[in-house]
Amino acid sequence: MPASLREPVPAPVALEALEQPISARYVSLSERERIADLHSHGTSMKAIGRALGRSVGTISREIKRNSHPVLGYRPYGAHRAAAARARPKDSKLAEPGELHDYVKTKLLTRWSPEQISKLLIKEFPDDEQMRLSPETIYQALYFQARGGLKREVKEALRSGRTRRKQHKNPEERTSRFRDPMINISERPAEIEDRAVPGHWEGDLVTGAYNQSAIATLVERTTRYVMLVHLPVDHTAESVRDGLIKTMGTLPAHLRGSLTWDQGAEMAKHKAFSIATDMDVYFCDPASPRQRGSNENTNGLLRQYFPKGTDLNAYGPEDLEHVAQELNARPRKTLDWDTPAERLRDLLIAS
Repeated sequence: MPASLREPVPAPVALEALEQPISARYVSLSERERIADLHSHGTSMKAIGRALGRSVGTISREIKRNSHPVLGYRPYGAHRAAAARARPKDSKLAEPGELHDYVKTKLLTRWSPEQISKLLIKEFPDDEQMRLSPETIYQALYFQARGGLKREVKEALRSGRTRRKQHKNPEERTSRFRDPMINISERPAEIEDRAVPGHWEGDLVTGAYNQSAIATLVERTTRYVMLVHLPVDHTAESVRDGLIKTMGTLPAHLRGSLTWDQGAEMAKHKAFSIATDMDVYFCDPASPRQRGSNENTNGLLRQYFPKGTDLNAYGPEDLEHVAQELNARPRKTLDWDTPAERLRDLLIAS
């Protein structure tokens, strides 16, 4: 038989795969046999669609995509081609190479799949081969056989709760401070809408048995993170002194205000305000969402300091290294800039 009359042979497909319907969404082999029979008798595509309960567009695409240029529409050839197209493809991360190495490196520095996906576009704007969707990266992590990334890389994924924590009744807690507090409801609009930089959110991340802690600070506009070393304890005096020392490293225009919860560690808030010329605003009881940027950062820190960790084992250099990693991560809310880049721009402009 001349080569032009032979049906094209796609990649081999197992007999079981050929006989079994690919999906209810797709045309089955029996439907293709009926399409071939009706089409050979001159039945219109609209009528074939009605007979099969399919749209005319489905029938039209089926015949157009799977017809042989000489022999016309052949049901078994069409089904082999469709089955071959439906087979799962190897992940772009299955083979070693630049893309594989880039993704693995970023995962090991605790970047999220979405951050990696967006920065591939930013760093390789002219290379279409350096493109991955976040879902492709998740698939590579969850399905190792097809994904191509080693199992230990899964540890870089961020963990989250499967259910929301129940909020306590705000009436259950009362102020524990001697000095009057400024409630968050009195915070100016320019702070609320993040229009002006220099306003911070803070909290404590505690270690094993609540015996050690790190103070965390996040600038609301840039999401820039600073970590405060508390080597002895996290009493109100220690927290006050640590915050004063850390804020003292910033220029005056970046020392606007601080928002904190009503934890006992901020009992010396008035002394802090006097030393730094920064107002302290307090969230409503049991309302961590009012410090959303800081809560998100504390969640990220648990990748470095899991619950139950003795935080006294980490020195200032360790905390600085962690802060630098967080500040070097691109953020969706910053249009995929990093907090370090945004803070740098503020410092240059001042």
